[in-house]
Amino acid sequence: MKMFLLTALTMTAFAANSVLNRAAVGGLGMDPISFGAIRVVSGAVALAVLVVWQNRGFAIGGVGRIVSVGGLLTYIFGFSAAYGALDAGLGALILFGVVQVTMFGGALSAREVVPKPRWVGAGLALSGLAWLLWPSEAVPIPLMSAVAMAAAGVGWGIYSLQGKRETDATQGTAMNFLLASPIAALAALSLGRENAIPLGGLVLAVISGVVMSGAGYALWYALVPKLGAARAAVAQLTVPVIAMAGGMVFLSEPLSIRFVVASTLVLGGVLVSTLRA
Repeated sequence: MKMFLLTALTMTAFAANSVLNRAAVGGLGMDPISFGAIRVVSGAVALAVLVVWQNRGFAIGGVGRIVSVGGLLTYIFGFSAAYGALDAGLGALILFGVVQVTMFGGALSAREVVPKPRWVGAGLALSGLAWLLWPSEAVPIPLMSAVAMAAAGVGWGIYSLQGKRETDATQGTAMNFLLASPIAALAALSLGRENAIPLGGLVLAVISGVVMSGAGYALWYALVPKLGAARAAVAQLTVPVIAMAGGMVFLSEPLSIRFVVASTLVLGGVLVSTLRA
């Protein structure tokens, strides 16, 4: 039960990132690169304080750290850019659909045993995503935003897989954010728009960085080794459903029959995947 509650809390934090990003970039017109950079830097500061307070120390790490930082940056900036045009829930669906494929591929390449119920559950969940994302006039999908979110999904999948190798989740997350921060800040200075950052967007970016990303990702790095790559991939498919519900409540995004059907399939798939083989 404890593992379930911690996983649910983490998935809620991930979904909140979608709502916050969409509100700042799509709603307040904030530059997505600036949002992403503030998110990374504020998360790094909060995590660094936590590491010092807990006396954990800092360890740069080897090639794996480079992979983690690259995955994190790809995710952060692809995610921020995509939410200029995508609704919160729709963006999360694209993101975690790609994450699902990436992490299942990682599980298979690592020769992780994937029980039959987990395959069935993943198939159900992905069919729900396919139903919602199938091209139609009811669900228009801007191509470039979808591509940016797909890239973010690959980045997050790699980042999550790399988390299985961390011996200290908090320290590992802190180092990822600290090493990504100078690159993120440089990107914002060289590629960001020159218009002023709205105060509301700044606040949302800091909340996203400190609470939803910093604390949320540290918790996620601690959970992934216990869940395994395949189960972690399936668990993340709840995020689009939570994000879409949040978008409806906080951003007045519309409810549709497609969402109801897709949500049922996704949640049913997650339930099936938790059954014992």
